[in-house]
Amino acid sequence: MTQIEATIFLADQRGCSQTDWFRSFHGFNFGAYHSEHRQPFGRLRVFNDDTLAAQKSLKMQVDENTEVILLPLLGAIEYHNSLGETGFVEAGQVQIFSAAQGMEYEITNPYPDELVNFLQIWLTGNEQEFTASLIQKSFDFQQKNQLLPLLYTQTRAYIGQFGGREEGIYEVQHPDTHGIFVFVIKGAFEVQNRLLHPRDGLALQGVDTVDFEALSNDAILFLLEVPLEPYKA
Repeated sequence: MTQIEATIFLADQRGCSQTDWFRSFHGFNFGAYHSEHRQPFGRLRVFNDDTLAAQKSLKMQVDENTEVILLPLLGAIEYHNSLGETGFVEAGQVQIFSAAQGMEYEITNPYPDELVNFLQIWLTGNEQEFTASLIQKSFDFQQKNQLLPLLYTQTRAYIGQFGGREEGIYEVQHPDTHGIFVFVIKGAFEVQNRLLHPRDGLALQGVDTVDFEALSNDAILFLLEVPLEPYKA
């Protein structure tokens, strides 16, 4: 039998980078933040919970082929990238930017006096058959109590809003080669008999299914099924 491994990433134990116009909480090692307990989880290299002040911009560059997931949680963000694409992503939408090594993207808060909050997630890409591209899609929380698909490649991403005491089961598609990373965006959940509060994360290896139960109304869960090949610098 495969041994189940579980690691909880508590919200108040994340790394943090902050200026007077930007704050980023890091689930994994990022920038100047480094901890031996925050190594990448397979191909999941970056999981940042970012807040950007009004009219400010953030420029990023990837150092290898990377799928960048941008998921606004509050407000909307304006983007520009090396593909020449410019536009907006708002709460209720997700953008997947498949960025080739060396590509850049810029995120701007378009509001004159409001903060924006978004998740910025990096998944190291497959060196073979990688094509730079941009996908943007909407999801509807009117479809309650189910996981809605956001990304369907070697990595799978889902989001769902659940009522109090609603239960769910996720069947792992590739249990021998993939792990699960769960992140609570809002509310509280019990996942695999572990209590998670807002902005807590849980990494799981060696599981065939993931059981969860919402412990509050309108609780929002984000789930990734990630290839476990280690990140190579």
